[in-house]
Amino acid sequence: MKVCIYPGTFDPITHGHLDVLERACRLFDSVIIAIAENRDKKPFFTAEERLNLVNQNIEQFPNASAMVFSGLLIDFAKAQNASVIIRGLRAVSDFEFEFQMANMNRHLGPGIETILVMTKEGYNYTSSSLVKQVAEYGADVSEFVPSNVVKALKAKLG
Repeated sequence: MKVCIYPGTFDPITHGHLDVLERACRLFDSVIIAIAENRDKKPFFTAEERLNLVNQNIEQFPNASAMVFSGLLIDFAKAQNASVIIRGLRAVSDFEFEFQMANMNRHLGPGIETILVMTKEGYNYTSSSLVKQVAEYGADVSEFVPSNVVKALKAKLG
C-alpha cells in the first residue's frame, strides 16, 4: 500500500490545499494530511481547530485522513510507513524553499520521495496567510476557503 504524507500548517485549509489533496488521493492508496503544530509560525487556529476544520472537508476522500504532528516531518513520515511526501507549488517563488526541504528530507530519509505538484490555475495566488490577512479586514474569502473555514474565521475575528 502506497502511503503519502501531505504536510502543512493548514492555518486554515484552503481550496488550493483541497485541490492538491484530491490529486494525491487519485495517485496513492492512503493520504495522510499531516498538520504541523509549528508554534514558531504563531498559528491563528490551534492545532485541534485546524484538525477539526480539515476533517470536515475530507469526507469526500475515503482514502484521506488527518493527523497533527510535531517534530521532523521525515520522522512522522517514517512512523506512518509513508513512501512519498507531496507538496503543492503555487509559484516559482515556492520552488526554492520546497527544493531545499526535499533535499534535506531525502538526506534524512532516503527511501521517502518528495513530489511537487503545481496548484490548479486560480489557486496560485492563494495562501492561508493571505486569506487570514484579508479576512481580518472584513473581505469575503469564501472563494478561497470552504464554508466551515469562513465561519471559523468570522467567529475568531469577532
